Order: sequence, then C-alpha cells, then structure tokens
Amino acid sequence: MAPERDEIPSDLALRVQALESLLIEKGIVDKAALDALVDTYENRIGPRNGARVVARAWVDAEYKRRLLDDASAAIAELGFTGMQGEHMVAVENTPTVHNIVVCTLCSCYPWPVLGLPPAWYKSPAYRARAVIDPRGVLRELGVHLKDDVAVRVWDSNAEVRYLVLPQRPAGTEQLNEEALARLVTRDAMVGVVRELELGEPA
Repeated sequence: MAPERDEIPSDLALRVQALESLLIEKGIVDKAALDALVDTYENRIGPRNGARVVARAWVDAEYKRRLLDDASAAIAELGFTGMQGEHMVAVENTPTVHNIVVCTLCSCYPWPVLGLPPAWYKSPAYRARAVIDPRGVLRELGVHLKDDVAVRVWDSNAEVRYLVLPQRPAGTEQLNEEALARLVTRDAMVGVVRELELGEPA
C-alpha cells in the first residue's frame, strides 16, 4: 500500500480553482477541453503507460536493454510520447542499488509515462530533503534499505526526466505481461517504494 502523502494546501487548491474559473470566464480555456485533458492524465494515462513499459522490460530482455540504452526511443516503441516525455532516461533498481527521482527546481515529471505528478512530488519538503537526506525520506515512506544498498538520486529538469525500473517481484515467473503491469505502481517508478507486492494495483 502506498504511504500517506501531504495533501495540497487548501489555499493553493482555492487559487487553482479561481485561476481556472477566470480563464474559463474570459474564454481563454474551454472547460470541456480542460476536463478532458485532466481526465486523460488522471484516469486514462495515469501510471498505466509506465507500468506497461516496466512490464515489457521484465519479460523482454532485448527491450530492457533498449530501454536502459535509450529510454525515449524504447518508450516511443509502445506509443508513449508527448510533451514532457521527450527526453527520458531509465534507471534500474538492483539488489545493491536503489534509485529515487526528484525535481529540485520545480516539478518536472514525465507526464506521458506517469500521468500528473502527485502533490507530494511537488512539495518543497520532498524536493529539498530527497537530495539532502534520501535515506531518511525513504525510511519515512516505509523503505528501509540495508547499508550495502547504494542510493542514487536523479534530479529531473526541463531537459531530461527519469523513470525508475523496479526489480521484478519474486514469485511472478508465471505471470504474463498484462498481469505484471498491474503490479507496478507510480511510486515505484519514482523510487519512493522498493518492494512491489503481488496483487498491488498500478
């Protein structure tokens, strides 16, 4: 189960609603188009695209090699392209390495692969502490790493965005690609979860 995250402060939510209302009232933004865009990223894309990328890498060693060599091209093979997903790098978790992604400047995030960034990813606390004390942040989120596991922090920016390739869970040898994709979570692809569980939804 994903750990609890800080919620968007109510004053910020109110500001967003006010700005949205003003843009719609002035005719700058079409409400239906805006609703369709939000629905696309929240419900139809979300982390599902990234989960399909991860599952393909788990079952296809050649695809995994291509993903690690040129993530943008490998992800595009599955049809996932678009703004804020043009320059992708995939980093692999192993028994001795754990990767965590942050954007210290703002909230750069691979929308075509992971959907909308969660509120906690954009929070100043996460953006600052993930770099300064990544092990501490991970511990607070329930990820307890052994001392011999190295932690690598990847700072997304306007030019490059990262996707963590989690380790395939033990006991999934008989699962097909579709079933594997259902195990992959957004948080695992950002690196704030290490262990994926059987039956855990995307």
